[in-house]
Amino acid sequence: MSVARNAAVYTALFEQADRVNPRVREGFARHADDPGTRRSHWFGGRFENVYIDPAKVPEVRELLAFALACAQEILGRPDAALRSGFWFNEMRPGQATLSHTHDDDDELLSGVYYLRVPADSGDLVILEEHLKTIVQPQEGLAVFFPPDVLHEVTPNRSNENRLSLAFNIGPG
Repeated sequence: MSVARNAAVYTALFEQADRVNPRVREGFARHADDPGTRRSHWFGGRFENVYIDPAKVPEVRELLAFALACAQEILGRPDAALRSGFWFNEMRPGQATLSHTHDDDDELLSGVYYLRVPADSGDLVILEEHLKTIVQPQEGLAVFFPPDVLHEVTPNRSNENRLSLAFNIGPG
């Protein structure tokens, strides 16, 4: 694992993406509309967050373990006990994610991992003070940033859905 830094944004590629991503996408498709699946953050005509029990998509645990290992490196706390909450974000054609932060609780780091990224399906825009960082998503890429940094996603201009896994990491 190698974490790269650009301003307040850290990125890492998950080497097992070709094996894990299809399984997580299939799990999302199977359980997104289950009665126990919770949705939140109704903005722009859609629920931005889709919460599926990790027991229903066990492969997501491998992604979260990767995210936690990256977080330990980014935070300079290799032995720290950390925990991660997560949710799926399905962005259909024409949809965008409005500017927001994740600094509601005791988060130390926020991030997103890309599961399915059609061409021209929206960029992640990180807005910190006088600096604007644009991240072009790719499958298998994890992006980390401080939870109090404003961020948004530009509209999905493709004809396909984009799928990502977002997370907040806090003390364990």
